[in-house]
Amino acid sequence: MARLGKWLLIGVVALAGVLAIAITATVGWRPLIGPKARPLSNRTFERTPQRLERGRYIASALSGCLYCHSHHDWAAPGTPIVPGTEGAGEVQPEANLPGRIVAPNLTPDRETGAGNWTDDQLARAIREGIGHDGRALFPMMPYMHYREMPDEDVASVIVYLRSLPAVRRELPKTEIIFPVKYLVRSMPEPLTSPVAEDASASDMVRHGAHLVNLAGCSDCHTPQVHGERVPGMDFAGGMILSGAWGSVASANLTPDATGIPYYDEALFVQVLHSGYVKARPLNSIMPVVVYTNLTDSDLKAMFAYLRTLKPVKHRVDNAEPATECKVCRQKHGAGAEN
Repeated sequence: MARLGKWLLIGVVALAGVLAIAITATVGWRPLIGPKARPLSNRTFERTPQRLERGRYIASALSGCLYCHSHHDWAAPGTPIVPGTEGAGEVQPEANLPGRIVAPNLTPDRETGAGNWTDDQLARAIREGIGHDGRALFPMMPYMHYREMPDEDVASVIVYLRSLPAVRRELPKTEIIFPVKYLVRSMPEPLTSPVAEDASASDMVRHGAHLVNLAGCSDCHTPQVHGERVPGMDFAGGMILSGAWGSVASANLTPDATGIPYYDEALFVQVLHSGYVKARPLNSIMPVVVYTNLTDSDLKAMFAYLRTLKPVKHRVDNAEPATECKVCRQKHGAGAEN
């Protein structure tokens, strides 16, 4: 009996060792022990008119914080924000999400909003993906893009959010399904050094790349399978976006003949300001309500960058029946022609 117990103990230890090696070599330990997070500081950001206006521009135009964190009339053309709910949060309406994803109330309401959150809690959430309560944020919150947001811009966004009227709006909590709720804990990475101002303003293409990143264009215009981007398909469209607006595949933004090679700078600016490609309206899920607020100069820089993308042959046509696409591994209009 003693010998049997000894061999059982050896077996348990060996199994534990194998499991430890397997975890280390695959998902790592973060899903079990929690996300990396830097300690919070007591820093606060001075409220200035310059920061207020810059923050308004970033939150309502470039990065579109208010788009996800406001209540929408999703059935109306253009999915407008319901007046009086700006920044007050929203249950994200996209179908096929891994659970219930909630963009929280960011207004200064102390009971249902961010009125009791510190400036550094907000800054850490925006760029590092750690919520005010220490949890890892679901990466629908594009903190991996915002890591490149300069320190001054982050300060400006927070100053602007503090200026919003407090709105009492109770929302349910985010509930992510297993195993995604644990896997997202591996994604946040602390920022340990300052992020300098964008020095590329004199280089239109580099400046455009910076703006496109902060606008998160690639998130919707790059197809994904199980949350992973399909290699070689950056900005090539085919991402399926389903909700109250219907089901639509995102457009190919590359300069290939199947993309938008016919766009010139003037057309690009007109489309983003109006929501129309000449006489054809864009689908309501394209957040023109955000991008219409971008300046012409920023839109021109973004277009200059998009023109430098690697052309990817990938036909996407929402006017045609959805069929399987072997290129992006989605089912979309004209998919079988790829």
